[in-house]
Amino acid sequence: MNYALFDDAGKFHAGRVLSESDAALQVELDSGRRVKVKAASVLLRFDRPLPAELLSRAQEAAAQIDLDLAWQFAPDEEFGFAELARDYFGAGADAPQQTAALLRLFDAPHYFRRAGKGRFRKAPEETVKAALAAIERKQQLAAQVDAWADELVAGRCPPPLREQLYRILFKPDKNAPETKAVLQAARRVQRAPLDLLRDCGAIDSPYQFHWRRFLFEQFPRGTAFSPLELPPAPAELPLAPVRAFSIDDSLTTEIDDALSVTGLGQGMVVLGIHIAAPGLAIAPGSALDRVARDRLSTVYLPGWKLTMLPDEVVQAYTLDEGRDCPALSLYLTIDEATLEILRAETRIERVPVAANLRHDQLDEVVTEASLGGEAVAEYPFAAELAFAWRLAQQRKRERERVRGKPEVFGRPDYAFRLGGDGTREPDGSETVAIVPRRRGAPLDLIVAEAMILANSHWGGWLAEHGVPAIYRSQASLAPGVKVRMGSKPLPHAGMGVAQYSWATSPLRRYVDLVNQWQIIACVRHGRAAALAAPFKPKDAALFAVISAFDAAYSAYNGFQRAIERFWTLRWLQQQGVAELDAAVMAGGLVRAETLPLVFPVAGTEAMPRGTRLRVRIASIDLMTLDAHGALVARIEAPAAAPGDIDEAEEAEEAPAPLALAIDLDDETAATADDAAAPAPAAAS
Repeated sequence: MNYALFDDAGKFHAGRVLSESDAALQVELDSGRRVKVKAASVLLRFDRPLPAELLSRAQEAAAQIDLDLAWQFAPDEEFGFAELARDYFGAGADAPQQTAALLRLFDAPHYFRRAGKGRFRKAPEETVKAALAAIERKQQLAAQVDAWADELVAGRCPPPLREQLYRILFKPDKNAPETKAVLQAARRVQRAPLDLLRDCGAIDSPYQFHWRRFLFEQFPRGTAFSPLELPPAPAELPLAPVRAFSIDDSLTTEIDDALSVTGLGQGMVVLGIHIAAPGLAIAPGSALDRVARDRLSTVYLPGWKLTMLPDEVVQAYTLDEGRDCPALSLYLTIDEATLEILRAETRIERVPVAANLRHDQLDEVVTEASLGGEAVAEYPFAAELAFAWRLAQQRKRERERVRGKPEVFGRPDYAFRLGGDGTREPDGSETVAIVPRRRGAPLDLIVAEAMILANSHWGGWLAEHGVPAIYRSQASLAPGVKVRMGSKPLPHAGMGVAQYSWATSPLRRYVDLVNQWQIIACVRHGRAAALAAPFKPKDAALFAVISAFDAAYSAYNGFQRAIERFWTLRWLQQQGVAELDAAVMAGGLVRAETLPLVFPVAGTEAMPRGTRLRVRIASIDLMTLDAHGALVARIEAPAAAPGDIDEAEEAEEAPAPLALAIDLDDETAATADDAAAPAPAAAS
């Protein structure tokens, strides 16, 4: 019987030859399938054994061939597999032995290089040694992966896996041994990787898990500043003839803005809006600029913060009371009776800061009644605050007229206070207090309207001078229309202003620092500012800043929301709260009435939004930040019509699931626009 062994794209088959010509053969395989084989692909003709037996015996014999010995036997020049078989097995090497030599040679490219069909050349000795060392390392690595997986299954986390925890979970390399070990162990015990690692002790605490994950993703090189020399501000700045005061939270250290009011009772009042001016010392392209541009914003979280600028820079330019501080000031001359703005002027100067007023100390006494003269005003700058309050109300009404509807603050803001003096980084064990603050309270509104006024005016002023800047705009108040950042002075429908730049927080937002440089150029160079400003029209660097800031600011805000949710859940645990009142949102979610907490409650999906409920806290998971509730009782029907509910704000408040990049089922790695509102009170 006539049989043939042939090569089909690197796979070896054997079958009975039915017919043949000079160029091709018709071969029948054991399966009964008939194939046409080129004559050049036929490697061996044989009469016995049968094809299936040939391949079976060849595979057994191939496994017994000593590659080191075969390499020694092989000639230095090119050779065929049959030649090596005769050298290795003897001159009478049969078809199975020849086939065994073919299979062994073909599967050992580190010993023998392929030189054609059935032809080989032995690799140089150095190549063989390097390949064998690589194979040994691979075997050792595989053994290490198995050992790590065994430890995980046994409930212990090996130190190398602990060190790579966040990379494994959130930026995994599917070829990394640490990732392979976790996936292998997770498959063996049929558990999610996060649950497995948590139970193995890889995660010190839920708080550290969220915090270290954020640092891993956003600050991979650490949070410390390199030592940098602080350039001084210009020495001969004129001293402003005002007594300025700031309004911030007690924990605020980056005091960006202050106000002054002069000329009360004289018919014409001058409102001064004074902004800290680090842009006078930090030059574009300097080392300090690179530091600020790398961070792009201060990161706030309860009890802690990561500042955009080094502390020595902040301390040099923050508007601390009792100091004459470098500032960029906007002076607005206002008719005291009508509150019409008659003139505006921007100056670079030193501003005497007489006081740093604090929200948390004054919110209860600086009330609408005291500001309106209906109650005694026993606090500093009472007359100045009363005028600023009148102006703020008027400006708010004007913006609402442009917006087409009033701004409604239906829910409070919340301040998070952690036990301790704030000098130590929290570890999650602190006692937390959650303090509500009414949105739109007088002091808030005074500052907010003043900053909106400055940001809007400076945005328009820059445009008049042909100087580019970074703006925030919103085309309309229609659902789904988002606020966008860009370089054009477009209307901001949400604010109700013709244009809106960010320029009032240069100590804690990089875009404000950029805009401050542009404003300073306008003050110094007037109509020639377009040529002198650091950023020119259509400057690619400006667009790069916008893109980078947008991404970083979104990430920072997302982390702040997540960590505030952590502390809210911790508060529930610490206070032993089992039940609370809530209002129905959409999609089976409810919002707690006295906490910044949104969570799902089964059975509320069909209820009208705004329906008040009594809800029991069924479960809390501080790792995933999940909370689930159970319906106890319905209290009352909705108090607000659906049209009064801000669906976009509801969607932003909805809890986001914890996104892991490592998946047991897939080994491949996946990798408030009101600028005048103060920074989060617990971390300012």
